[in-house]
Amino acid sequence: MPAPRITAIAPCSPAQAAGLAVGDEIISLNGRQPTDVIEYHQLVDAEFLEILVRRGGAGVHRRVEVHKEAGAPLGIEVSAAVFDRVRTCDNHCAFCFIYQLPKGMRRSLYLKDDDYRLSFLYGNFTTLTRFTELDLERVLEERLGPLFVSIHATDPLVRAALLRNPKGATSLRWLRALLNGGIEVHGQVVVCPGINDGHVLEDTLCGVLDEYPRLASLGVVPLGLSRFSTEPDLRPHSPKEAAAVCQTVSEWQEIYRSVLGRRLVFAADEYYLLAGEPFPPAEAYEGFPQHENGIGMVRAFEEAFDGAACSREGGASGVRAGFFAWVDGAPPAGYRAPRSHVAAQRQALGQDAPVAVVTGHYGAQVLEPCISRARVEARLITVENRFFGGNIGVAGLLTGTDVASVLENEPAGHRYLLPDACLSGDRFLDGVTVADLPRAVEVVPSDGRSFRLALERPDQLTGTNAAP
Repeated sequence: MPAPRITAIAPCSPAQAAGLAVGDEIISLNGRQPTDVIEYHQLVDAEFLEILVRRGGAGVHRRVEVHKEAGAPLGIEVSAAVFDRVRTCDNHCAFCFIYQLPKGMRRSLYLKDDDYRLSFLYGNFTTLTRFTELDLERVLEERLGPLFVSIHATDPLVRAALLRNPKGATSLRWLRALLNGGIEVHGQVVVCPGINDGHVLEDTLCGVLDEYPRLASLGVVPLGLSRFSTEPDLRPHSPKEAAAVCQTVSEWQEIYRSVLGRRLVFAADEYYLLAGEPFPPAEAYEGFPQHENGIGMVRAFEEAFDGAACSREGGASGVRAGFFAWVDGAPPAGYRAPRSHVAAQRQALGQDAPVAVVTGHYGAQVLEPCISRARVEARLITVENRFFGGNIGVAGLLTGTDVASVLENEPAGHRYLLPDACLSGDRFLDGVTVADLPRAVEVVPSDGRSFRLALERPDQLTGTNAAP
């Protein structure tokens, strides 16, 4: 099993005092070899640690003793979240976006995982088709929640057909066991027009009420279809179909409220944008439990942009986008770990320089009314996603190639604001970096408050934690 490698050591930490060094590989902690960062953190909470490390190219082993307070941080960062092999997905879903990627991208983007540990750490959605009794025992014993489960359909035959895996017909038994064990679980239904919408979606929402009423939330999200898809039966939603999904979700929210006292199910923002319908009020999202799954993001952005307080301290938060979220640039400890955000990059321009916001198709639809209400001078540069094509219009899937092709025709001397949602570190999905762009850009956190500050008071924006 590959050993985790130390990538950073905090100054004045117990790890530094003990002589640990960047590049050391951790072989064992108090005689145990951790299999993932979850187990690692449990082990390093001890007040005494005997750490066996491998140092240097010659593979020299060294024992290091660390004395600290129980529960105190050791002060190191490691190279990965999972030290043994990531549990890969054995489904063959026609709508899986990994099957819709072009050749030649970073190798890590092509890894299909179905690992409950990455669900816990990063919010990845798992189908539970590779879940086992031992996994359930560990989750319940260590209280590894919240977890995120792809449901897609509650009818066993329909679900098995969607996953193209006979285990899909029975794997939701693990969802019931998790919920019965008191684990917080958020669900997702990816809706494919003509396949699991309409009466199948109705049946799924009814099945959730009957079989999984303890589910914390359920997101209904549209199929994302790139130009590289080879599935003849898949197509994007029409505006009429999007409106029908919004109506179905609204009706079932009322049913859930009458029975459970909460709405439980929420439609993705893309549905309202495609249908041309207004978004529900902020309170209708009940704390934005699936904010990072693209549900309630627009309303939370508008609330923060307009200066209203979000329903949660520090802004809306919840499910972290699992797709591509863990493979590059993510902290090994998961989304709950402190992370160094990309600070807004400064240009040697006056504050009166013309401002432009670079975003995707959906982002432009959201930003235009916000900018108009705020009466700020800024123009929108909408980048068409030619790289992926299809119906891909979210800013998070913009590539450097498409952004560069637009910026090279833009004038110098302007301030160009770029949402950090399209970056991992400073790289786009296609490997292009911010430094490769033909115009200098200011990378701005993708929340409403930060964008408002970047537009009106850029001198006060210092990163994601900027305050007015």
